[in-house]
Amino acid sequence: MSWEKEVEELETRRAFANQMGGDEGVARQRKRGKLTVRERIDAISDPGTFREFMGLTGRGTYENNELKHFLPRGLVEGITQIDGRKVILTAGDFTVRGGSGGSGGGMGLEMRASKRALEWRLPYVRLLDAAGGSVRSFEEMGRTYLPDGNEWVQYEVQQLSAVPVVSAVLGSVAGLPAVQAPLSHFSVMVEGMSQIFPGGPPVVKAALGYDIAKEDLGGDHIHVRLSGCVDNLAKDEADAYQQIRAFLSYLPSNVHEMAPRGDTSDDPNRCEEMLLSAMPKDRRKTYDAKKILRAVVDRDSFFEIAPFYGRARMAGLARINGYPVGIMINNPRFNGSSTDVAAGSKVNRLIQLCDTFHIPLISLCDEPGFMVGLESEKQGIERAGARMIATVCNSRMPWATVVLGRVYGVAGQCHHRPTGMFRRYAWPSANWGSMHISGGAAAAYRAEIEAADDPDAKRQEIEARLQALASPFLTAESTGQDIIDPRETRPLLCEFVEDAQRILQSQLGVPHIPYLP
Repeated sequence: MSWEKEVEELETRRAFANQMGGDEGVARQRKRGKLTVRERIDAISDPGTFREFMGLTGRGTYENNELKHFLPRGLVEGITQIDGRKVILTAGDFTVRGGSGGSGGGMGLEMRASKRALEWRLPYVRLLDAAGGSVRSFEEMGRTYLPDGNEWVQYEVQQLSAVPVVSAVLGSVAGLPAVQAPLSHFSVMVEGMSQIFPGGPPVVKAALGYDIAKEDLGGDHIHVRLSGCVDNLAKDEADAYQQIRAFLSYLPSNVHEMAPRGDTSDDPNRCEEMLLSAMPKDRRKTYDAKKILRAVVDRDSFFEIAPFYGRARMAGLARINGYPVGIMINNPRFNGSSTDVAAGSKVNRLIQLCDTFHIPLISLCDEPGFMVGLESEKQGIERAGARMIATVCNSRMPWATVVLGRVYGVAGQCHHRPTGMFRRYAWPSANWGSMHISGGAAAAYRAEIEAADDPDAKRQEIEARLQALASPFLTAESTGQDIIDPRETRPLLCEFVEDAQRILQSQLGVPHIPYLP
């Protein structure tokens, strides 16, 4: 006797699962311009590499003990490969009751995807398209339930200090899946197609009494540009998957491995002539920060994270002589490059990312200080500054700062770390202090200025006296600060990153400070 009949039933169940929520649900998904969950898995995976687990979880319909139909749960999980590297992949299936948790399948003993990624030390990728919990499940269960979800979500928190975690928002995402979007190291949503919120328009109507469209409530204009809950915006699903591939390419599979080195064809001794005049002598003029950044890193290697949020800082990943690095630069075209609460949040996450996955950090600094003013106070700039100081001082990865222009006050202090492998260079265009001379003179010499016959002339006299002391070479005479030809920046950073590899080797393992999203 053989098990042919049972294998036929297995194939029947798999066929039902591949039908997802049925023709009607699939048609609705495509009408919204979205791929189905199976199409998404094929789009992000290397061909033929997806291996599903828990694929038989769902709800069967029987007649005389014979299977007549099988409805899978609204989540597909498995192991796949992305650019030749294995990852754990989960994908919500909105065609099955909006991807909610009421489509069958309890809390069995089989290891969930999040714990599997943690135990197997593999990157974790979520493709989110789910409505979260549903009251429909109460009728199916015959009761309500206590919200004890942290029983398994604890593994998703632990993952952040162990493996790269990526979330893609690919539809209207509510409840726990909405929180899973920022519970990651990198997140992306699709323009005009993605929304996140703890509760959608019907919940808002019931709770607050007003009508709102889901796009107005939680669209990309909110979460990519204002809240910062999602990092990047993709023009379509294909772009989202490409961004995921790019992000993962800079990181190791887990904190116990070194980040992979990439192409080394860009000359480490390349000296860009444009850097000599990149910083304008007239400090009232602006400049192209991204052009400076790109002149320093390997060509075409900069991957920007959260480009529309906290725009006073550009931040992301790049390569220097093939080695992955985190890199940030002040952007004078937004807030005059002053660090506000949003920019500080972005910086904190980049520092944590580099420290967690043992990647050197490069800071290109033109820091006028923390953003001042009433709105900045309302947002809690002091607490944001305190968080930045704590994050900087707690970090351990090799860090190099190049002072391009200003470095003032406590925000400037956050470009310096007093411990570990830290190196600082300054361009001749650098200037520094506790605050700007113009504003500082008006405060420090207020009595003397007000008592003068010509207060304005007195203020200018004092400022000129102080400006004479502002040469970076005077500081170098006293402190030993190294000042470099701007054209030397790339060769010196390549040398620093090369030397950093031996330090990074010694730091492999779980970070001493847990990653906080």
